[in-house]
Amino acid sequence: MRSTSRSQVRGKEMLPKPKPKEQRQHSATKEAVADIEDLFSDKEIHKIRASLLDWYDHNQRDLPWRRITQTKEIPVKEEEGEGEGERRAYGVWVSEVMLQQTRVQTVIDYYNRWMLKWPTLHHLAQASLEEVNEMWAGLGYYRRARFLLEGARMIVAGGDGFPKIVSSLLKVPGIGDYTAGAIASIAFKEVVPVVDGNVIRVLARLKAISANPKDKVTVKKFWKLAAQLVDPHRPGDFNQSLMELGATLCTPLNPSCSSCPVSGECRALAISKLDKLVLITDYPAKSIKLKQRHEFSAVCVVEISGRQDLIEGDQSNSVFLLVKRPDEGLLAGLWEFPSVMLGKEAALTRRRKEMNCFLKKSFRLDPQRTCSILLREDVGEFTHIFSHIRLKVYVELLIVHLKGLKTLLFLCKCLFALQLLFYQVFKFQNISGVIVG
Repeated sequence: MRSTSRSQVRGKEMLPKPKPKEQRQHSATKEAVADIEDLFSDKEIHKIRASLLDWYDHNQRDLPWRRITQTKEIPVKEEEGEGEGERRAYGVWVSEVMLQQTRVQTVIDYYNRWMLKWPTLHHLAQASLEEVNEMWAGLGYYRRARFLLEGARMIVAGGDGFPKIVSSLLKVPGIGDYTAGAIASIAFKEVVPVVDGNVIRVLARLKAISANPKDKVTVKKFWKLAAQLVDPHRPGDFNQSLMELGATLCTPLNPSCSSCPVSGECRALAISKLDKLVLITDYPAKSIKLKQRHEFSAVCVVEISGRQDLIEGDQSNSVFLLVKRPDEGLLAGLWEFPSVMLGKEAALTRRRKEMNCFLKKSFRLDPQRTCSILLREDVGEFTHIFSHIRLKVYVELLIVHLKGLKTLLFLCKCLFALQLLFYQVFKFQNISGVIVG
């Protein structure tokens, strides 16, 4: 993409003919530093602030995390040291974490249910990880939910109330630069910027920036530009106006330039009017998406029956074997049916061999020696797509009866875990192992 200096957009006679698209792309990296360093002028800052805030005041979406209300079902009590600002901070925090890589319309229902169950930070701090994961089920990236819980416990245990400035917020698990800036500016009016994908897109078009928006050096430059624009009197509202503009008008594929409150300050729009080969959507540069890697997994639904024979529909004396995933990595800390990763696609014989080894090593459960197999059948397969992984899952059902004293010993070993999960054992959201009530 080609960038221009500030003087070049003040009159058509000063705008040189843009380069062909291939040349613009080739020179993007070379020009990146120069065009970003060309900061906003005082006049531009004043116009952008005034226009955006006026537009936001009249057009902002009515979203639940922008309101501080008390629900009739669960009245919010004033916790020790917790005032309106801290309740607002908690709401902003929860919403921003939920909104990461999730559509607003999807988040609204999750947010409302979450705040109904845990209306304050103190309520959340008393929750269990299983409860939090259950509430989060369907949003993905469960690590974020765990960080919310760990952060809530840390803040409550500290006894100093909700952190109010960016430097303190960054010490909370799971809170990065963007979330810290959002909480500090919206809830506590600290004059700090926020930069997310929407903000980067707006800034890239305002300045006709052709650099890779995911490059670390470039991202730092965007933070510098955003910091220039933050309104000192209404930092939270201004930051939300930038994000709102990117989410509703300055969209990736179909920007509504005719309705944009800052179109007069948009360099990308000025360039596109002079050269039809240049599109608003050329800014920012498209980053190359990482190719999804393909992985394969064998999952076994293990039912341990108290009966020596199989009676269809009778599970009164049965328990199901569940495994908790490691605390780090994909789906960290979640419960699932026994599963093993396969290096590649595998036939049924190999999948069963791998599963038998896992069950024997992890639980001393040997389908060939320590138990009688009542039923073992291939259920089928499905593909689950994560952001960076395409996971093919093979599923089988295994119903066994443990021999002799093995039954008693095994059940005693599982008793403690089953007591913790008694209200969840027979209800599963999906085969990936998330347990929900």
